[in-house]
Amino acid sequence: MSEGGLNAALEAIREDVKARFEAQKRVLSFREYLALVQENPRRYTRDAARYLKDCMDRFGSYEVETPAGSLKRWKVFDLELGRENSGHQAELKLRDRLAGHEATQEAFYRILDGFEREGRANRLILLHGPNGSAKSTFVACLMRGLEAYSDDDEGALYRFSWIFPRSREGGGIGFTTAADELGSTDSFAHLPEERIIAKLQSSVREHPLLLLPRDVRQKLIAGAYEAARVPEAAPDWVWTGQLARKNQQIFQALLTAYRGDLERVLAHIQVERFYISRRYRVGAVTIGPQMSVDASERQITADRSIESLPASLSALTLFEPYGELVDASGGIVEFSDLLKRPLEAWKYLLLAIENGEVSLQMSNLPINAVMVASSNELHLSAFRQHPEYNSFRGRIVRIRMGYLLDVHREREIYDGQIVPQIPKHVAPHTTYLASLWAVMTRLRRPDASRFADSEVGTIVASLTPLEKADLLTEGTVPARFDADQAKILAGAIPEVELEAATVSDYEGISGASPREIRMLLLDAAASYEEPCVSPVTLLSRMAEFCERDDYEFLKAQPDGPYRDHRAFVEQVRERWLDIVEAELRAASGLIDEQSPLTLFDRYVTHVSHWVKKERVFNPVTGQDEEPDVDLMSGVEKSLDADDAQAFRNELLGAVAAWAIDHPEQDVDYESLFPHFIDQLRRAYFDERRTQIGEIGGAIVSLIQDDDDLDDAMREAAQQALQVLVGVYGYERSSAKVALGALVDERYQD
Repeated sequence: MSEGGLNAALEAIREDVKARFEAQKRVLSFREYLALVQENPRRYTRDAARYLKDCMDRFGSYEVETPAGSLKRWKVFDLELGRENSGHQAELKLRDRLAGHEATQEAFYRILDGFEREGRANRLILLHGPNGSAKSTFVACLMRGLEAYSDDDEGALYRFSWIFPRSREGGGIGFTTAADELGSTDSFAHLPEERIIAKLQSSVREHPLLLLPRDVRQKLIAGAYEAARVPEAAPDWVWTGQLARKNQQIFQALLTAYRGDLERVLAHIQVERFYISRRYRVGAVTIGPQMSVDASERQITADRSIESLPASLSALTLFEPYGELVDASGGIVEFSDLLKRPLEAWKYLLLAIENGEVSLQMSNLPINAVMVASSNELHLSAFRQHPEYNSFRGRIVRIRMGYLLDVHREREIYDGQIVPQIPKHVAPHTTYLASLWAVMTRLRRPDASRFADSEVGTIVASLTPLEKADLLTEGTVPARFDADQAKILAGAIPEVELEAATVSDYEGISGASPREIRMLLLDAAASYEEPCVSPVTLLSRMAEFCERDDYEFLKAQPDGPYRDHRAFVEQVRERWLDIVEAELRAASGLIDEQSPLTLFDRYVTHVSHWVKKERVFNPVTGQDEEPDVDLMSGVEKSLDADDAQAFRNELLGAVAAWAIDHPEQDVDYESLFPHFIDQLRRAYFDERRTQIGEIGGAIVSLIQDDDDLDDAMREAAQQALQVLVGVYGYERSSAKVALGALVDERYQD
């Protein structure tokens, strides 16, 4: 680029930055800020709790359908923050978003709503759960949301500074001289930098309205709220709040010097927009479990940079607060692993939560931040035995965050965080199998006595870990139940999900954490001799992992079929082979999955006419014919129906009952008779089993460049492989591993 072109580009950038600066109202006088308050009083008088709640509302929410019902999910936890969706940003969203935990989001939002009604954040929110249950991710998403929201016009935040200008003669200001230079509506807020001799910021980021006397401020806010028809009351932060010690000292000194002229005092105020930032610890701060004080004070009048202040101010001993609680003002502060600290190190929070202030050496520090803490269950259990626990109980609101019990939500973690970091192909279903095993390790054996309906309790208590995982993830009812039992179980899914929610050993408190699963996946990816990350390698690593004795959940004794983590590896392997077999059937083109359903529909039609002694219309011949006895007998043989007469009557009775419950709807045989349809599918598949196995073996030979295949089998294998690659996401390497395992396991007669 030529020098002229470069200068033009820089000038365009300069103009763009300047225009944005002006549009964002970055620097205002106090009078200009008051105009904003009058225009939108609720927006510009929010405390941290209302600001965080508005942030969640700003990015919106949507409904998530689960087997247990509909749940609300907030987009801030998806990191859908309205920013540019570049490839890198999309990857960050996928990696850092919160998977699942909609119930936790709902509970947190309700707490914020309570803070709004009570006027301030008057309790500490404690997220508790096992290590690796996404407590930190939950808070990190909120912090990212606050960062994006503060960039938005709707989320504009302001703090104030004291501005002291040079006199015309170039020295430090004298109050009379400075006042004479001002008109009745002027302010030092917009003075150029060279005219400013000193600038003192409010480190606590106090609300600019706190500069007004309380009675005047309350009258102004009440009038603005009434004019704007704001239904709720103003938060305590601006309604009854006071300036911190340093700003109060400066305010009083100037008020005395100006003989009570408030307008001249406020002429020294520069209102400046600020932005939430985790990196720079502005309104978003995480405090680790180290033993240290979270706030303190330091003297600032010893700083030679402000020696040029007027005598009335330089004579003051000014202190300003600093520390994590100060940095978090206006946003959110996270006390990570709070209960790892000795109680004495954070006992100050007892009064801080109660009064909204922290007592420092020279003053009280007002707190305007939503305080969120995290803890694992072990430390929480110990804390609940402490004599001081009762003092904190009313000041802490607990939200449980256990491990996920939904396989698909668990899978989101690894698809977003691990798969993008692996430089080679990850075979289909690898992360699904890892997630399924993880969820199975977390499940508890159902206790029939916890269900009000004994029949429900009996059915639920018979569920295996794999069946329970499928039920909680997809609402799949095991085919072994009859129609009545299936209906009862389907209606009881919310009860199954909440069964162990009130006990200390709740589902999700233990088992494999996402951290262990990440380790297993990365370990499987480290096998350099393997061309892809395959379920075979992963299952091998799982089996080895189960032999370790340094994880508490692996030491637990099996409880019937539950907590048998070694057995789960084999069950997960069988599930994988089932999936691969179904994909091979579909890819081969030999199996029509709808044929068994069509056959059952014909069977019911013929049985219905047989019972009524009516003829059946044959669409092929166009004639009414007698019901096909051979068809009915063949289906009944496949379904193991010993008493044909009783079987037919029972089946028609179930169809009639369904029709009464679902008028004007076609009968859904797959949901009404899942066990029968499954049996027919298996019988239909068994008739073609040999051909399916031959195609599977041919695909493996094709990938290995085997020249012994005849032309017909080669063509069939090529077509099936194209489907596996194009539809199911395989590569040749992963297809070889999957089909090789399937053929070896199930087709070697």
